[in-house]
Amino acid sequence: MKTIKKITSVCMALLVMAALIIGSTSMVFAADEVDDSVKNSLVTTTEGLTDEIIGFSDEEIESYLDSTNEFTASAMQSWNSARDELGAKKENNGETTVTLKDDQYIVTVPVKFEKADANFVYVFDATGTPTSLSVDVQYGLGKTLQRAGLNTLMGIGTVFVMLVLLSLLISLFKFIPNPEAKKAAEAKAAKAAKEAEAAAIAAAAPVQAEENLADDGELVAVIAAAIAAAEGTTTDGFVVRSIRKAKRSRR
Repeated sequence: MKTIKKITSVCMALLVMAALIIGSTSMVFAADEVDDSVKNSLVTTTEGLTDEIIGFSDEEIESYLDSTNEFTASAMQSWNSARDELGAKKENNGETTVTLKDDQYIVTVPVKFEKADANFVYVFDATGTPTSLSVDVQYGLGKTLQRAGLNTLMGIGTVFVMLVLLSLLISLFKFIPNPEAKKAAEAKAAKAAKEAEAAAIAAAAPVQAEENLADDGELVAVIAAAIAAAEGTTTDGFVVRSIRKAKRSRR
């Protein structure tokens, strides 16, 4: 029953406010400044509506969140998302201001709460119908620095996590089959095998030559004696290590 009464009172306040504004707007929008009577009506109505909204219980807020009225639902959503950061109301925090911009009235109601200050910003169209309400929390310097620090830490943490994930992803590339790398490894192994085989053949050639010389001992002795006789010396001065057939051109 109390909820119904409060809903009715809020609706009546909006109707009265709209009637007051509509009755005055025909001449106001032609001027640069807000008419005093319209300003006073807006200030009185918005301050009363702000007190009503702040005093709503959880059940009342839930009922307004389910409202089919767009302004009511959005206003309750804005207040519901900010009230935990504000705490209980202490007092109004200065003068309520009214400005006229683009055929819209913008009313700002400053309120001081236990945890922080806030501005209730109402917007009304040319017919005096409320279109939106936002609750702007005014954070102090310490709170602002704290939020900035938290945002910085979250940003750095996100970058660090992404770098770790990227490193893990790159480390998994070695498990992905690579046909080209396999072919290159096989070609390199084949080349190394051929080089090793050629080196083995080259190393075995002198041994084979020495073995041939050992088998042809008499031929070596004869050739050595002939060379010694031609040089006028003995066979002790040199050693025959290999014998090759000379290539001569045919005539």
